[in-house]
Amino acid sequence: MGTDAVVAEALASLAATRHVVVPASERVAADIRDQVAAAKLPVGARLPEEGLGRALQVSRNTVREALSQLIAERVLVRVPNRGVFVVQPEVDDVRDVYRSRLVIETGALRHGELVDDAQAVARVRSAVEGGRASAARSDWTGVADANQFFHRAVVGLAGSPRLDREMDRLLAEMRLVFQRMPEVRAFHEPYLARNIAITDLIERGALPEAADELAAYLVVARDQIVEAYAGL
Repeated sequence: MGTDAVVAEALASLAATRHVVVPASERVAADIRDQVAAAKLPVGARLPEEGLGRALQVSRNTVREALSQLIAERVLVRVPNRGVFVVQPEVDDVRDVYRSRLVIETGALRHGELVDDAQAVARVRSAVEGGRASAARSDWTGVADANQFFHRAVVGLAGSPRLDREMDRLLAEMRLVFQRMPEVRAFHEPYLARNIAITDLIERGALPEAADELAAYLVVARDQIVEAYAGL
């Protein structure tokens, strides 16, 4: 499928999620960010202001404010005389995203207010089981999706809406990074077992051990991606 067709499909998806009340720029930014995080808007895709406005039934000014916010978040980039595009992360972006993730994700396990909350922990387990189910049917994109949900649920253990929003931004950047990895299965499959091991530790209340395991996991993933970038 060509880039224009992919963008058209994403616009249709945005139209389907529009709100009854005209959304503010932050809500529009969140909707677009969700499309990036779900890999429905690929690296290099051009985002037409007019098309976004029609899909979400908002003014072009609202769209521009939302795009400016996403540019500041490094999810999009504005190219003079060409428009706004989904950004292609570079290796320094990868390193910085993982710096942030090491602090936020391990901190959620060490200091989170919801680490003993049954519903919050169940969301972590649900993400893992979703990954298992996807792997069983060889749906490696589904495994990648479940991995995103797992890390989002881990940060949810912090009980902080601000950290939840920051993790949403980081995961959108990560999805763009993953688009540059050559093999979805080869990259994501080994981490499913590590997600399961971390979840088992969380459920046992072994939170320092879970945090240590997650820190080691993130370092391995970072180094794997940096090495892959070197070969691109």
